[in-house]
Amino acid sequence: MASCISTLLFLFIVAVGISPVASQSSDPAEPLCYDWGESNEGVVSIMEGEAGWLSCPLFSHPSVYNYTSTQKAGHNLFWYRLPEGHDLEQPIKYSSRLSKDGERLWLQPATAADTGLYICMLRNKTSCSKIAMRLKVWQRDEVVGRFDCQLLGAITSSHEVIPQQEGKILECPHLQDVAKMADSKPTVSWYHVTVDGLKCKEWLQWTTDWQQEGDILHVYVMSNLYQGFFVCTIQYLRKGIALNFTRSINVTAVYPSALPKEPRILRPTKDYVFIVKQDTEVRLVCRGLFPYLNSPWDIWWTVDGKTVDKLTDHRFSKINRMVSYDYGDRTEESELVIQDFRYEDLKKEYSCSVKNERGFETRRAQLEEEVSLPTVELGCGLSVTLVLMLLLFVIYHVFWLELLLLYRSWFGTDERHTDDKQYDVYISYARNSEDEQFVLSTLRRILENELGYSVCIFDRDSLPGGTITDETLSFVARSRRLLVVVSPGYASQGSQALLELKAGIDGMALGGHLRVILVQYKPLQRRGWVRELRRARVALALVRWKGEKSKALTSRFWKRLRVELPMRRVSSEEEKGNSKELALMRMSSQNSTNSQTGLITNTIKDPQKVFIKAI
Repeated sequence: MASCISTLLFLFIVAVGISPVASQSSDPAEPLCYDWGESNEGVVSIMEGEAGWLSCPLFSHPSVYNYTSTQKAGHNLFWYRLPEGHDLEQPIKYSSRLSKDGERLWLQPATAADTGLYICMLRNKTSCSKIAMRLKVWQRDEVVGRFDCQLLGAITSSHEVIPQQEGKILECPHLQDVAKMADSKPTVSWYHVTVDGLKCKEWLQWTTDWQQEGDILHVYVMSNLYQGFFVCTIQYLRKGIALNFTRSINVTAVYPSALPKEPRILRPTKDYVFIVKQDTEVRLVCRGLFPYLNSPWDIWWTVDGKTVDKLTDHRFSKINRMVSYDYGDRTEESELVIQDFRYEDLKKEYSCSVKNERGFETRRAQLEEEVSLPTVELGCGLSVTLVLMLLLFVIYHVFWLELLLLYRSWFGTDERHTDDKQYDVYISYARNSEDEQFVLSTLRRILENELGYSVCIFDRDSLPGGTITDETLSFVARSRRLLVVVSPGYASQGSQALLELKAGIDGMALGGHLRVILVQYKPLQRRGWVRELRRARVALALVRWKGEKSKALTSRFWKRLRVELPMRRVSSEEEKGNSKELALMRMSSQNSTNSQTGLITNTIKDPQKVFIKAI
């Protein structure tokens, strides 16, 4: 018999994986006692004022210890208690409240003073084994509400999984054990408690989807809303005292059983390529989806047909983890880690596999070596590119007018070949001596003699005897550009300059065959601008004359003005012919211009009358 007990002890050591401590009593007659320490099954929780029990952990493995067999072998079970704050074990004094039933110690009911460490000892004359377990009696002031989440989790005795849109029968755990202790048939009350964050809320309303039928709870149609704790409370009488015994079942909803349950590889896909680099750590990730089944499943990597644990090369290892859990369907990930990746590792075959009782799938991983770019050459190339871009930005910011003129000279179109206009530029200005001097001696001279444009000036090119309004409108209509010289004396109400400005704006807005250019000869305040000039200033560019700085043909003024003027392509022979023709025209028109001086002078004296008559 002693050898049998020794064999059983050895099997128990193997089963639970703990090492007992043999303690020898001071009395030589006392047997050697194996102390298994404290049980790793967790703390037993009981609500204050309710019934509960402690089950000796020595009998948690029936193949090692069986209560009936040990009793026949002459072993007796003793209970001891180590109260909180004490060092010495105290034997349990059995009473109507504390009683022993087989391998269980019943507390009917439990009190707050019962909290502490309990020790169950199995012994006979020659052998002894003991193990400790901890009891927690929850006091009323420690519980939030009628059903506390922490307490429900502690007294949960089972976990049930119910597929959606399917049903199941729930039985109150340990009902038959309680019935043995009761004086009469116990009654059972069921409650549904939902978990909202950290709070548990009792669902008082019963539905047609689940109903209590006698002592059992029948769930007809499972829904996601019904997840949580189903709590059953057993009420019974023992020796005239009303007692409650509470247990809870944690119910989880999973996807319906009719859905496909075969596992699938989510990653790598069929076309996915892992980019690897030599002499670095490479990680190959395999991700699989496992629909809910109450059966084992597995995900693994193979290298040349061998699993990682069978490889002799210690550079290979794996890391498995759960990625997500969705109503029973779990997404698992297996990561193959290759330290110090080598060239010959590219030639190996890497396969990811998933399996459960419904199916199997495997997929080969494709590897491709990363093409390394020279770091120094790449850095130099990026630096040169950045410098060139910065240089081009500076050049364009400084020389954008020159670049635009160069582009026009290469790719621009000569407008003389696309329209039937007679003049390139019609100049409108205030009829005073200062503005007239600027127009005739500067603008006209450079535009005609230096730049080769055909310029129309009303005071010079109009014939005597004509109507001023008609000839003005005719000259403007036959010109490609209207150059308006803006100064403080320009375009007073009713002047000829205002007539020219209106004609140019109307031609630009209606037909689009004329463009207006504003040249600011002298600064003027905005309130000095007439309405037509203010409107034109919003849409048109303004070229400013800056005195001595703008006289040179290479100044910014003339470059900006050339951008707005028509593009001219003039050959050397044509330029000579045009010069002679212009000289003859100026000589022939000089006399007529002088004869008109008196008429022009009278017109300037009363320009308002002339404009009103024209309107």
